[in-house]
Amino acid sequence: MDLILWRHAEAEDGSDDLARALTRRGQQQASQMAAWLRVRLPRDYLLLASEAKRSQQTAALLAKSFQTVPALNPTASPEEVLEAIGWPEANRTVVLVGHQPYIGWLTSSLLSEQQQLWSVKKGSVWWLSHRDRHGIEQTRLKAMMTPGMLQP
Repeated sequence: MDLILWRHAEAEDGSDDLARALTRRGQQQASQMAAWLRVRLPRDYLLLASEAKRSQQTAALLAKSFQTVPALNPTASPEEVLEAIGWPEANRTVVLVGHQPYIGWLTSSLLSEQQQLWSVKKGSVWWLSHRDRHGIEQTRLKAMMTPGMLQP
């Protein structure tokens, strides 16, 4: 299973966390990352987003159709997120558009087997791959991309 953890792009400030929208810069960040992903994703990937407006907007720049999953909302725990996406048993690539701090916790846990709060920039993608090799489960980093890396 490949898992792509995509932190939503830059969003407005606001007191209603789920209603915060992308800024103009955030729309550009998400659009650039969506273009980068689009040419690399398999045809049968699954796109999941939290209920937050900024996540919905980020996901919509990649595909018109995606699933909204409340278990991916900003207050979710890493364990709730893994259960919601079916890690590592899902049989296709999953793109998750979500939030800090759980994206940082997940990347650290899945790559180093230690849950630490890794800083993940807004709009960034962490592409992880899981496999069973000779009875040993392995998670490896296939790619990590920030919006700034995509600009000329």
